[in-house]
Amino acid sequence: MKAADLDAVTLDVHGTLMQLRDPVPELLGALAGRGVARSVEVVKAGFLAEAAHYAPRAGEGHDEESLARLQRECAGVFLDAVESDLDVDEFTPAYIGALRFELFPGVVESLERLQALGLALAVVANWDLSVRRHLDEAGIGRYFATVVHAARKPAPDGILQALRELRVEPGRALHVGDDEADEQAARAAGALFASTPLPAFVSGLA
Repeated sequence: MKAADLDAVTLDVHGTLMQLRDPVPELLGALAGRGVARSVEVVKAGFLAEAAHYAPRAGEGHDEESLARLQRECAGVFLDAVESDLDVDEFTPAYIGALRFELFPGVVESLERLQALGLALAVVANWDLSVRRHLDEAGIGRYFATVVHAARKPAPDGILQALRELRVEPGRALHVGDDEADEQAARAAGALFASTPLPAFVSGLA
């Protein structure tokens, strides 16, 4: 693929730019510090239950008020799953604080190269409003001209919104993602698609 054929690249976040560090050790500590002893297996199952609850509801965290409500709800799902009667309002900051993300190797270098090639960059993620904070904390928020959260992929709306904001035609854009929903969204939007890992795609650009 030639960079000259593109004007913009949109990117997924989780599984493409960054990954979740294992939250179980920190969650074990958060519970133990509040007098609740649970096994690794129970805490892991509790986290997976919360993640399954969150995934279809990510779009509900569209502003600060609704995000706080969603985070409290998810922390409550976790506490219920581990059979704890801790106060959910007190525990929510600890739960959210245990969810830490890290960049995949080569992401920064890949974004630098895409910008050097003159391509506009945007994030299109099935994530709540906090995606912006995570991008900034990882030091890569500055690379993106626009960030679309709650994209609801495989629907194409998020990609199309990003491209409108970038003033780029879909046929001159490419979306990079890690799963079938990303590919379906790109195809439906009329954009090209490349699968992860990001550095492999970028290294192949002529």
